[in-house]
Amino acid sequence: MDHLRELLAKQKAFFHEGKTRETPVRYERLRLLRDAIRRYEPDIITALRKDLNKSEYETYLTELGVIYEEIKYVMKHLKTWTKPKRVKTPLMLFGSRSYICPEPYGVSLIISPWNYPFQLTVSPLIGAIAAGNCVVLKPSELAPHTAKVINQMLTGIFESEFVAVVEGGVETSSALLDLPFDHIFFTGSTRVGKIVMEKAARSLTPFTLELGGKSPVIVTEDAHIDLAARRLVWGKFINAGQTCVAPDFLYVHEKVKEALIIRMKTEISRAFGENPLVNPNYTRIVNEQHFARLSGFLNDGKVIYGGQKDEEKLLIAPTLLDEVTWEMPVMQEEIFGRFCLFFHIRRLTRLFR
Repeated sequence: MDHLRELLAKQKAFFHEGKTRETPVRYERLRLLRDAIRRYEPDIITALRKDLNKSEYETYLTELGVIYEEIKYVMKHLKTWTKPKRVKTPLMLFGSRSYICPEPYGVSLIISPWNYPFQLTVSPLIGAIAAGNCVVLKPSELAPHTAKVINQMLTGIFESEFVAVVEGGVETSSALLDLPFDHIFFTGSTRVGKIVMEKAARSLTPFTLELGGKSPVIVTEDAHIDLAARRLVWGKFINAGQTCVAPDFLYVHEKVKEALIIRMKTEISRAFGENPLVNPNYTRIVNEQHFARLSGFLNDGKVIYGGQKDEEKLLIAPTLLDEVTWEMPVMQEEIFGRFCLFFHIRRLTRLFR
C-alpha cells in the first residue's frame, strides 16, 4: 500500500529532524494526550458500550483510570528517565567517562487488540511518546467504534508526521508489518504473535509482544476461601473473561474444593445478579465467531454452574466447569471467556512431578 509507505517516510523524516527528542516536548505532548482523553471521555464510554456493552463503571475501572494513572506516573518520572546515567568506565578506556544515554528507536508500529480496545492502544502510545518516538497506531477492527474515537481524538491533537492512526482489517496489519519500522509493539494472540515475530525477524526489527496463554491458579488446603473466591470471580469474569492474564483453570485441593465452588457461586450472584443475562451492564462477547467458539466449550467437562447463553445479544453467563481433562478442546487454547475450570488435587507436589 503506497499511502502507508508514504506515511512511514514522512514520520521517519519528522523523527530525524529531532523534534521528538527534547524532554519538554515529550512532556507537553503527554499533557495534550491526557487533556484530550478527558474531553473525549463521554465518546469513549459510548464507544465501549457499543463495542462490548461495557458499563461506565467498568470502562473507568479497566480503561480510563489505568491510562490516567499511567500518564501521571510517566510525566512524574520522565525527566529522570531521559537523563544520561553515569556508569563505571572499563579499564581499557581509562581516562574517559562512560554514560548510558537513553535513545528513541524512531518510528514505532503499535498493533492493539479488541478486548481492552482503548487502554491497550493508548498505553503503549504513552510509552512511545515518552521515549521520543513517532507512532503509527493500528487499533483493532473488531472494536470499530472505539477505533473511530481514538482516530478522531489523536488526529485533533497530533500531526500525522508524529502520531497517525491507520484503521483496517487483517490485510492492513499485514501490509504494515511488511514495512521497515524501527520498533513493533503487538498485543494479541500467540498465533498472530508468531507471525509478527517472523516478519520482524526478517529485518531484525526490535519488537515487544504481549500475548495470552493458559493462566493457572492453585488453591491450597489452607487458603482463605472467601477471599480466594472473591478474587477469582473478579479476575476471571471482568470484561466477560476477555483478559490475557485472567485465571484460566484452577488446581484446588480436594478438601476445600466444594467450599470454594459454593463461595464462588455466591460471589458470581453478588457481582452479576441471579440472572446475569438480563443485567444491562453485563459485558458481551466481542462477536459471533468468538461466541460460537466459547459455546462449543460448554460440551467439555461438566457444567456445575451457569452455562446459560443468549446468542442474539452475544452473552454467556459465568460458567464453572468440572471433570475437565487436558485432552479436551477447552484446555488446548486460551479460553478468553466466562469459563472457570476445576482440577482437584490431593497434594501440591503432584503439580511439579
